[in-house]
Amino acid sequence: MATRWGICGAGKISHDFSVAMKTLPSGDHQIAVIASRSLERAKEFAKKHGIPKAYGSYEELANNPDIDIVYLGVLHTEHWRVGLLFLKAGKNVLCEKPFAMNSRQVKDLVAAAKKNNVFLMEAIWSRCFPVHAEVRRLLAEEAVGDVKLVKAYFGSPQLHIPRSVEKELGGGALLDIGVYCLQFVLMVFNGERPESIQATGVLLDSGVDESVVVAMKFSRNRMALCAFSISARLLNDAVISGTKGSIKVLGPMHCPTTLVVNNKEMEYPLPEPCLPLNFTNSTGLRFEAEEVRQCLLKGLKESPRMPLADSVLLTEIMDEIRKQVGVAFSQDSQ
Repeated sequence: MATRWGICGAGKISHDFSVAMKTLPSGDHQIAVIASRSLERAKEFAKKHGIPKAYGSYEELANNPDIDIVYLGVLHTEHWRVGLLFLKAGKNVLCEKPFAMNSRQVKDLVAAAKKNNVFLMEAIWSRCFPVHAEVRRLLAEEAVGDVKLVKAYFGSPQLHIPRSVEKELGGGALLDIGVYCLQFVLMVFNGERPESIQATGVLLDSGVDESVVVAMKFSRNRMALCAFSISARLLNDAVISGTKGSIKVLGPMHCPTTLVVNNKEMEYPLPEPCLPLNFTNSTGLRFEAEEVRQCLLKGLKESPRMPLADSVLLTEIMDEIRKQVGVAFSQDSQ
């Protein structure tokens, strides 16, 4: 039977997610409902994507018994509140990154999922890409010897986008794109907590981070270096350097199609979209949707590719980086 999806939020990422779903067999995945705070927007979205039902509130979606999983594509600042609404209603949830505004909110979501015995996953789509699966396989085989240094850079000029620069909307480079660099490091080091974190950055007048550099030290003298910016275009690649060679994920490292292992290049092409996309390589969201389906079929409550412990640690690291750089959100004092 097809996995029946409810989409929450009619914005750009929900559009791309819906387009990506069209590249999967309709016998496996069906979008049954779209919910927006505006019924008009929901109806418009439903018409564009051929979705049978449209709701003008999130509560209606939470009360629909015929949905297997909710995809949460609302603003960062809304993830905690809306996520809890669905989890308490006994719904499985795939929540866009960043999971929430801080680690306290993330722990609330994880606790609610466990209490209601439902599936929950942070939508770090990168982890579901074939390139990342191959990276994990190579690391397990020790293809580059002992890993010594991991480097991940992501820079994309987006100072013109209100969501990226306004504090009330959860802006800043860290939560929007830095999260991809940090999750990559955690994937390489198997969800291990760093021994030390040193971060420095520059802030915008709005009080959010424009550019940040983070150095992390892990056990056994292993290091990680991340740089991310919403004002500069960086290489957007990730490199794992070991005692016997290197693995390079070519840009865009957060949704990659090219891997270079000891100078040998491998390609993993994506399917073409049926409608124009808002973001790079968005048909790759199909891998995340399929990962969720497989987890649900197996009765799992979290994904082994993006376990909840990784999400908690990721947010704790981001909390520490924000503290060092000097970024505080209103949610931190609630």
